Amino acid sequence: MSDRRIDSTDRLAATLDMLARLAAFDTESVKSNLPLIADVEHYLQAHGVDYVKVPNAAGDKAALFATIGPSIDGGVILSGHTDCVPVAGQTWTSDPFTLRRDGSRVYARGACDMKGFDALCLAMVPEFQRADLKRPIHILLSYDEEIGCRGPLDTIARFGVDLPRPGIAIVGEPSLMEVADAHKSITTYRTIVHGHEAHSSKAYLGTSAIEVACALINELYSLADELKTDGDPSGRFDPPFSSIHVGIIHGGTARNILAKECTFDWEFRGLPNVAYDTAVDHMNAQIERIVAAKAPDPTKRASVETHAHHPVPGLNPAPGSAAESLALKLSRRNATITVSYASEAGQFQQAGIPTVICGPGSIDQAHQPDEYIEIAQLAAGVEFMRRLVTELS
Repeated sequence: MSDRRIDSTDRLAATLDMLARLAAFDTESVKSNLPLIADVEHYLQAHGVDYVKVPNAAGDKAALFATIGPSIDGGVILSGHTDCVPVAGQTWTSDPFTLRRDGSRVYARGACDMKGFDALCLAMVPEFQRADLKRPIHILLSYDEEIGCRGPLDTIARFGVDLPRPGIAIVGEPSLMEVADAHKSITTYRTIVHGHEAHSSKAYLGTSAIEVACALINELYSLADELKTDGDPSGRFDPPFSSIHVGIIHGGTARNILAKECTFDWEFRGLPNVAYDTAVDHMNAQIERIVAAKAPDPTKRASVETHAHHPVPGLNPAPGSAAESLALKLSRRNATITVSYASEAGQFQQAGIPTVICGPGSIDQAHQPDEYIEIAQLAAGVEFMRRLVTELS
């Protein structure tokens, strides 16, 4: 696609053009995002924008950090991810990687979550450049948000080292342009139980991995019930407590063989003030008791291993923070909201950068077949960015 229309003074048309450009790349999280990043590099080079590419360890994905304005600390970073969820198994009425406009909406995978925000930031580049910015605007496009928010971490680690340290972070996850200052943490786990096979007619000769796994899962759900009574009194979160969920269980060979192995995948979503390892610590504390109860013979006892994916920290409310004050002013809102999903916002906050979420579109449309974003939401995003330019000039 030519960059001609991207230079247009009509930022909404430019945003739609850029969204079509980004949506054309299949950046499902299991695939590389490098073709999309290369295309964005070409766009930034055409506009003379300084940027740094930050590859992952494998070299098959990369984040991109661009700066418009003075290369100094204290600017505003606009953070969005480039990866999207799969379309396999979903029924789409059009090609998910070709932007389709129908009335007041545009449809494509990632249109809402969150290439719409990415397109908005990139389409605003010429307007950012024309302004006399006293503080910089940074754009961070990351990867792997949908599978653990790992993409921004290497870039965040370089803030104040060889990259300018932003003073405020705005994460553009879909929030209907409301300002969100809180969400739960999420950590996902895979627990593997190794048992001892035996014929089911003489179960005492072995230990069923499934039986041990069920006992561990019962412990997790017992803890989940306890967490319900120790929830958040503010009522901001839905549900207003930390939660545990076991999503997949797999194990066994045959109905008359004690299972040699059983695996279960589970998650913990914690209120921002609850340690993300609360659930796994509780389960680990029960393992020795459970395996001993299931197999008095020490030689027949099961063993248990649990692997955690990278934890995604929660976003803690910080009333009156620089990020909250700025975003409320730019969005013309009077109060903040809480969102149900997790994001990289907590990673910026943990790095000491005041952070909020504010982006176009509704999370209700994310991950759905025929995912869409309202054009009016992108238009509201343009106005938000224009006010940001005024604020930083």
